[in-house]
Amino acid sequence: MEAMTRTTDPRWSERIEASADRSDEIESRWLEVFRSLAGGRVQALDELYDLAAVDVYRLALWRMGSREDAEDVVQDVFVRVAEQGRRLASVRHPKSWLLTVAHRRTIDLIRGGRRHRTDPVEEAPYLEAIQEDPDLKLEAERVSRLVHRLPAKQREVVLLRHFAGCTFREIGRITGVPTFTAASRHRLAMARLRRMLEAKDE
Repeated sequence: MEAMTRTTDPRWSERIEASADRSDEIESRWLEVFRSLAGGRVQALDELYDLAAVDVYRLALWRMGSREDAEDVVQDVFVRVAEQGRRLASVRHPKSWLLTVAHRRTIDLIRGGRRHRTDPVEEAPYLEAIQEDPDLKLEAERVSRLVHRLPAKQREVVLLRHFAGCTFREIGRITGVPTFTAASRHRLAMARLRRMLEAKDE
């Protein structure tokens, strides 16, 4: 499995925020797929993989720091989904439910000491230039390195907000903190990123 990183240019936050308007449509699609799975339509698991695998992988990569571990988490999460069967019909927020499963799985692996370091986390491309432009590539790499320097909890909120398109309420649900705490972590992360970017430009 190749590293599944969403490509974007350095104006990533603006582009991702613009896509937030489609959140209701996306949520509806997730619910439809979960209901199909609950109804026994096995093919819906492939549809769910297409919808969710990138976000699950990226969340696991940011927390685990290893592509190998992230791939294991993706596999574990989808096995868990397959095991749920009809119980998936009772899930009201499928996206946050699935990312919560991934979040908890990474915690279990970290606590259990099962981590690989095949790829240093600082080398994981959080951002990639969408165009074959050397300047954009360098800028994306620079921002990636700065994102890596964020505290882990702030980095996770940035991922869930700007790459997975989660609301602060969803982020709180996934990470087990109040909505206010999720929003506060995001605010602190963005302020820190701005300071680091300004310092680099001096």
